Amino acid sequence: MPEHDENTWGGRVARYARVGTAVGGLAARLAGERVLGIRLERDRHAAELRAALGGLKGPLMKVAQILSTIPDALPKEYTQELSQLQADAPSMGWPFVKRRMASELGPNWQSRFQSFEHAAAAAASLGQVHRAVGPDGRLLACKLQYPDMASAVEADLRQLGLIFAIFERADSAISTRQIQKEIGARLREELDYEREAKHARLYRAMLDGTPGVHVPDVVPELSTKRLLTMGWVEGRKILDFVAEHPEARDELAMNMFRAWYVPFYNYGVIHGDPHLGNYTVRPDRSINLLDFGCIRVFKPSFVKGVIDLYNALRTDNREQAVEAYRTWGFVNPSNDLVDVLNIWARFVYAPIMEDRQRRIEETNGGHYGRETAGKVHAELRRVGGVEIPREFVFMDRAAVGLGSVFLHLKAELNWYQMFQGLIRDFDVEALAARQGAALAAQGLPPAE
Repeated sequence: MPEHDENTWGGRVARYARVGTAVGGLAARLAGERVLGIRLERDRHAAELRAALGGLKGPLMKVAQILSTIPDALPKEYTQELSQLQADAPSMGWPFVKRRMASELGPNWQSRFQSFEHAAAAAASLGQVHRAVGPDGRLLACKLQYPDMASAVEADLRQLGLIFAIFERADSAISTRQIQKEIGARLREELDYEREAKHARLYRAMLDGTPGVHVPDVVPELSTKRLLTMGWVEGRKILDFVAEHPEARDELAMNMFRAWYVPFYNYGVIHGDPHLGNYTVRPDRSINLLDFGCIRVFKPSFVKGVIDLYNALRTDNREQAVEAYRTWGFVNPSNDLVDVLNIWARFVYAPIMEDRQRRIEETNGGHYGRETAGKVHAELRRVGGVEIPREFVFMDRAAVGLGSVFLHLKAELNWYQMFQGLIRDFDVEALAARQGAALAAQGLPPAE
């Protein structure tokens, strides 16, 4: 994309006009559906909304991807379209890249590399990646943030607030106030590449010795708040790899399970963005984790609550389940609400409930959790709705996002045994000590 399209006042106005038109049209049509009884062609309008968002560089595309994995944050017609958004936005041109790199590393920045490729190797929602060769001959990945992203994040979060307000007026089953807060906090963190560098080092430490998972190392002397340089890791897209090596499905699924859940159950940390662009596969079937902007640190008590809810469902212990939901952030859940939450929980926990080999979902459904989410949504309306706690958002995103990947892989594993291996020696105080030491070692703040 030419530089002026994104980096001029006119370019930004045009960008927000496209989004504003789509969102405004959505508001008008929903009002017509609700007040005047005019049937909204949601399938068609959802496709229009995706078209409006899909050409954008910026955080609203990231938000759309997140929303697509939160059950019933939006109607299914919209999540179906938004889930198809890919983080492959048009890249910045070389003249602008040169100026941006000079602003990060100084006017003689090119002398700090043996070479730096002009064309981006990958483009995402908040920045783009260039291949480079360091002074020692090492192959590097340099992620450079797009211009004016801080103001773009704030503008897009205001748009998100409008979208949520529209849906809450039409359907009060789910209060999105905490969802907005959580998405806003994580998106603002993603702007800080110095923090992402700390997250990457944290993941290298947490996954050290874990088989089948690789985390690239950070090159601090070539990194800033808006430039993150790491070692380049070779790998292929997971679905491309599986298409050629279908026998690798189960091994890849096992490696991804470890990559996400070893840090969670040992340190209370989760990668909140299991998007297909955030990992690749090596020839030996191990996986590379590539992006560490969306990392969520939980209080140790929350991790204990996740395990407590699992045990409560297995033993049908209602009091333990209620206490677990309180730990998750649900305030004084009623008996009716607990019954509804249990529908979703039993679905999410189902693969780890039975000691046998199975697929992640044993139906022929093409979208992980959609049928269950519809049932939960209807029941939430019946019991008066619920405010989703902040802690739930990215924990659920990881579970549903990974579940969708496992569904695509058609992996058949003994998920029960894998889970039991992670929690067998669980001790909340030991986790708290490990977490505190690991965060302090990287200069990261404690859990919120």
